[in-house]
Amino acid sequence: MQVPPSLRYTKDHEWIETDAATGRVKMGITDYAQDALGDIVFVQLPEVGAKVQVGVTFSEVESTKSVSDIYGPITGVVVEVNTALADAPQTMNEKPYEDGWICVIEPVADATDDHLMDAKAYEDLVGA
Repeated sequence: MQVPPSLRYTKDHEWIETDAATGRVKMGITDYAQDALGDIVFVQLPEVGAKVQVGVTFSEVESTKSVSDIYGPITGVVVEVNTALADAPQTMNEKPYEDGWICVIEPVADATDDHLMDAKAYEDLVGA
């Protein structure tokens, strides 16, 4: 199981990568989550402009095993979505940290990331 040390993680198995230049946050589901889901067959992508709140559902992923909600990792507004997932949702299984990202979020001015974990804390959570 991959847990890249440069990313931050939620207890709901999402990852974020913050762009230092823009402050924008790219997010997706973790390797652990995609493995638990099995073969991903559909991703409900959020709309550009959608508001995202920490811990609130804003998307979902459907696999051959189940449907799982995607929760906001940070409060903000969706500014970009990975439209390639519409035709190739399995990319989330194959490359969850590279091409399998879901969207980019512009955090609100007072957004906090205190609830996010570093790689070590996430590994401890999932027993890696």
